[in-house]
Amino acid sequence: MGLSKSKYTTFCQCKKKLWLDEYHSELAKEDFASEEILKSGNVVGDLAMSFLGDFVEVTTYNSDGSLNLKEMVLKTKEEINNKTLNICEASFFYNENYCAVDILHNDGDGYSIYEVKSSTKVEPYHLLDASYQYFVLKNNGLKINNVFLVHINPFYVRKDKIDIKKLFKAENITKEVIENLDNVSSNIDIALEVLNNKEEPNVDLGLYCEEPFVCPYQDYCKRNLVSPNVFSLYRMGKKKMYDYYKQGIISYEDIRKSKIKLNKTQERQISFQLDNLDIIVDKKEVKKFLELFRGRLYFLDFETMQEAIPPFVDSKPYSQIPFQYSLHILDENNNLVHKGFLGKEGEDPRRKIAESLCNDIPLDVISIAYNKAFECQRLQELADLFPDLSSHLLNIKDNMLDLLVPFQKGYVYKREMGGSFSIKKVLPAFFNEDKNLDYHSLPGVKNGKEAMQVFVNLPNMNEEDIKKAREGLWEYCKLDTLAMVKLYEKLKELVNEN
Repeated sequence: MGLSKSKYTTFCQCKKKLWLDEYHSELAKEDFASEEILKSGNVVGDLAMSFLGDFVEVTTYNSDGSLNLKEMVLKTKEEINNKTLNICEASFFYNENYCAVDILHNDGDGYSIYEVKSSTKVEPYHLLDASYQYFVLKNNGLKINNVFLVHINPFYVRKDKIDIKKLFKAENITKEVIENLDNVSSNIDIALEVLNNKEEPNVDLGLYCEEPFVCPYQDYCKRNLVSPNVFSLYRMGKKKMYDYYKQGIISYEDIRKSKIKLNKTQERQISFQLDNLDIIVDKKEVKKFLELFRGRLYFLDFETMQEAIPPFVDSKPYSQIPFQYSLHILDENNNLVHKGFLGKEGEDPRRKIAESLCNDIPLDVISIAYNKAFECQRLQELADLFPDLSSHLLNIKDNMLDLLVPFQKGYVYKREMGGSFSIKKVLPAFFNEDKNLDYHSLPGVKNGKEAMQVFVNLPNMNEEDIKKAREGLWEYCKLDTLAMVKLYEKLKELVNEN
C-alpha cells in the first residue's frame, strides 16, 4: 500500500486520521462544508489548467469511474517524450507512492511544478504536498527548476468573462519546498508503517485535531470524555483548550478546582452547569433594550453564496452574494406577515434583491437582524453596487437593531444555551418542545451552508428537483426570521413575568 499526496498531507496532520481514513472512514462525522470545499477546489483546478496556455490533460478513468493511475503515468511519459509544454495531472509513481501534478511545465532545461489551490494566499500546509511532489518527481529523474503555488487573487474583480491571468496568482515557493525536503522520505516510511498496521495508532488529542483542518473524527476520539468538558467552553482558544486537557483539566469540576482564568461568559457557563441553575433575566436591561423597538417591526435575514470563482460581473472571489432574504413583519397589533425573495437559478440576484428590499421595507422603520453585522455589510455592499438605491438601502441599515445583544451581553441566559449565543442554540433553549421551530425537522435545507450550496447547484438540477430545492430554501430562511419574532416575544414575556 503506497501513499498519495492527500494521504501524505493527512499523515502530516495526524497519523491516526490517516489510519482511520483507511480502515474506519465510517466513523468520520459527515461534513457538508468540507465536501463542498473539495468540489470547489476541483472547479478551480479545472479552470487553472489553462493558466500557462495550451495544455494536455492525462486524466484517464476506468470503466467504474475510478482513476486509471497506471494509464495516467504512461500518458505522462509519452507527453514528456513529446516535449509537451504543459501537462495537467502529470502522474508519477515512486516505490508505489503516487502523485499527480496540477500543471507540469516544460522549462526547456527542466520542469516547474505548478500546484493549484483554491485559497487566497500561500499557507504553511501547502508546502507539505508540494514537497512530496518534488520528492517523487526528483526520484523519477526529473530536473525540477521551480515550484509555484497558484492561488486565487482576492482582489480580482470580474469584468465580463473570467480573466484567468488576473484571477490566479503564482508564487514561487521553491526555497521553502527544498528546505522541507529532508523530512519527506522519513515521513513516507512512517506513514507506510501506519497504513500497513492493522492496529489503530495510539494518538492522544492535540492541536492537530483542529489545524490545519478540523478533523472529522473528533467525536470518535473524544467519545470517552465526560460531557460537557473543556472543549465545550465558549470561545476558549484552541491552544488553551488542548493545553488544559494535557494538564488533566477536562471536566467542569476540574476547571472550577483549577481556578484557571475564564471570561464572564465561561464562568457563567460553568456555574449554571455545576450549580444546576436554570435561567437569569436582567429585567431592567432587557426592558431598556425593548424600548428601542417601536412601530411596525421588520425582521430580516439574508442567505448568501460564496464562490471561489466570481460568478457574476462586478463580483470578487469569495464575496458574499445575497441571493435570498426572509422578512417577517410584525405590526402594533401583533399581526404577523411574511415576505421574501429568492433569486432565479443561474442569474445574478443582486439587483433584484436590492429592489425587492426597497419595496418591502419602507424608509425610517425599525428592522431587526440576529447578529446584524452580517446583514449590515450586505446592505452596504448592495448600496455601493447600486447608487440609485443607495439612500434607501443605507436607511434600512442605519435603522437596524440587533436581537443578539440581550443574549450576548448576558441579560438573558439559559443553561441549555451551553455558553453559545447562536440563534441555533438560543432558540431551542426556549422552544425545545415546538417542532415548528426545530431546524432539524425541516424537510430540506437545515443550515446556512446547505442553503448556499443548494442555490449554487440549482442550474444543474432538473425542473422537479429545482422546485423541491427552492421550497427547502424558502422554508429554511423563513424559519430564521420566525425564530427572531419568537425570541423577541419571549423577551417581552420574560420582562413581564412576576
